[in-house]
Amino acid sequence: MVKQEVLESFLSDLASKRPVPGGGGASGVAGALGTALSLMVISLTVGKKKYRACEEELTAIRDRLEELKEQFLTLADRDEEVFLPLSKAYSLPKDTAKEEAYRKKVMGEALKAATEVPLTTMETAVEALKLTKTVAEKGSKLAISDAGCAASFLNTALVGASYNVVINVNSMEEGEEKETYKTRSGSLLAEGNELSAMIRETVLERLN
Repeated sequence: MVKQEVLESFLSDLASKRPVPGGGGASGVAGALGTALSLMVISLTVGKKKYRACEEELTAIRDRLEELKEQFLTLADRDEEVFLPLSKAYSLPKDTAKEEAYRKKVMGEALKAATEVPLTTMETAVEALKLTKTVAEKGSKLAISDAGCAASFLNTALVGASYNVVINVNSMEEGEEKETYKTRSGSLLAEGNELSAMIRETVLERLN
């Protein structure tokens, strides 16, 4: 599990032929890195006389980002847990009508679970980006480049998770649930990309 592994071990597993961790787990770690960087900016801001006016707001943001950082790591672990049943489902026999029906049922359940996790990662990334936008606007100018890095990692988590949503949704049977996943994912991706662009603009303005 990501929470229990040192970075070197995680990267070794990621580079191997093992089915997990994969892009979903890496996206969760990217999100955790992004929130940690945003938290660093807050740590370098709170307590400074120059930024006293926004200290209360940044302190509240810090508390929520701490929760989101842990949530990203939990999602990285959860991604491993839901992918394994899906990988096994693909190998189920489908030679008879009974086998095919059973495989279809198992696949449907596994695909749903494997889609909801990266979708939650996307939701978490968008929330973290909203908070990081405020950090970029009000955090210490000395650490503003780190706020930009935070947004980059969070956007990576968002986009990476979106790929997992798409690949799973494409394997689903046509229906309302499939369309709901596609719509939600597309909306989150657009919102997150817009936030990332706004943060980048803010960072560049404050750097100059």
